[in-house]
Amino acid sequence: MVSPPTSSVRGTRGAVASADQTATLAGIRILAAGGNAVDAAIATNAAMAVVGPHLCGLGGDLYALVSTPDDVFALNATGRAGSGASADALRADGHTAMPFRHDVRTVTVPGCVDGWAALHARFGTMPLEELLAPAIELAADGFAASPLLVGAFRTLDERGSAQLAALAAATRTGARMNLPGVARTLRAIAAVGRSGFYEGEFGHGLLALGDGWFDAADLEQSQADWVDPLSTSAFGVDLHTIPPNSQGYLTLGGARLADAMGLPDDPDDPQWAHLLIECATAAGHDRPSVLHDRADGPALLAAIDGRVGEVDRERASARWAPHHDGDTTYLCTVDRDGMGVSLIQSNASGFGSWVAEPNTGINLHNRGLGFSLEPGHPAEIEPGRRPPHTLSPALATRGHELVSVFGTMGGDAQPQILLQVAARLFHHGQSPDRAIRSGRWALSGPTTGFDTWTAPSGPIVDVEAHCPDTWLDDLARRGHQVRQVPAYSSAFGHAHAIVVDDHGVHAGCADPRAVVSACAAL
Repeated sequence: MVSPPTSSVRGTRGAVASADQTATLAGIRILAAGGNAVDAAIATNAAMAVVGPHLCGLGGDLYALVSTPDDVFALNATGRAGSGASADALRADGHTAMPFRHDVRTVTVPGCVDGWAALHARFGTMPLEELLAPAIELAADGFAASPLLVGAFRTLDERGSAQLAALAAATRTGARMNLPGVARTLRAIAAVGRSGFYEGEFGHGLLALGDGWFDAADLEQSQADWVDPLSTSAFGVDLHTIPPNSQGYLTLGGARLADAMGLPDDPDDPQWAHLLIECATAAGHDRPSVLHDRADGPALLAAIDGRVGEVDRERASARWAPHHDGDTTYLCTVDRDGMGVSLIQSNASGFGSWVAEPNTGINLHNRGLGFSLEPGHPAEIEPGRRPPHTLSPALATRGHELVSVFGTMGGDAQPQILLQVAARLFHHGQSPDRAIRSGRWALSGPTTGFDTWTAPSGPIVDVEAHCPDTWLDDLARRGHQVRQVPAYSSAFGHAHAIVVDDHGVHAGCADPRAVVSACAAL
């Protein structure tokens, strides 16, 4: 299999990697104008919210890690359930799990805009109107529809297409798209900050659409909180992520197990894949019962440390682990002064709930699907609660020195993908290009992509076609259910990484699986 013609992009004055070249250029534009890594991240994310509504947007949630020469900071900008949220009401309507589509009750208050406001207030150096200007231009003047956006729009049913009529022009790759409702909303945010969103057109429309599920006080409360990052050491670096309600602890826990087990020197060795699969399942098999917004992240890591004896070096376990479907976007930035940002933003599943706020046409996420409707479950939906989240950005340091910002989309399989990328980057010392484009495995449920925990059979190990030829037969011999899937499949995440070397050179790569992704450096 011939690899895509990619290579690590290098520079000394800053770098940006994202799933769309248009968004990457927005971030680079800000760095070139003198902005820092946070300024560039906000601009990149805002542009992605315009050109990638199938992945993210103003109606979604956000996490960010910020590394400065002094410390690592973590931002949780994921939304809370509305004041009218009721598990009893959903159960009375016959639901045994959270609605997946076409139901505003699976929407929590979107946290993205509060995330931008919090990042800008603490670290921003340029006016918000300048940071949002590239995105406003794209929404108002037009952008070319990407092949992934066109393909995603075709998956909508009749009801979803009617709700997301603002995107109806996405009929072919390159079609000109204008999103006037998004442009108006971005201008309002640029002018007056968060109130232009939560108390403006969008907020009024969400209240009406929710019909009691939300009230005005829900929208007045910021959805963004600065929290202590969850950190550990593995592969010769200090790894950082977001604590619960994020599933990021699984990346750190899996890395600690793999470090303790000892990986083969050659990542093409089939045992390398086997051991990482076993470490990922040992770390994550109990996630549905233990992950919630009140969970103790260090305690979850400690519990995973105790499972090193459960990892069989030769045979597959019977543990289950999550699938990789989901629609999210990841981006990362660094600047010349040593600041780095690892930011992830999401609708959950393609276009989210397939419900749009009617005034602006902004599609709403369905992150509430992480809640449980099981009575007494620690993640049972309640007013003001945050649902368990698949989003899990990552960042690596040595002491106070930034080593790398990295992350991926990929739903529940984000920790699996990041475990492989981290092992390649830090344990094996591979370049970002090699670490990102190398073949991956991911664990797959049988039907919907969100059923691996509940299906009557264990997960299938999907293996990309450009993985080493020996992986399929060897993993099958060890007892894994394996299936080969096409090379460079978008279902295996859009992972990006930027690494900073000892001389201050930035080397980055955007995932070719995203088709229109780009990394750029100054």
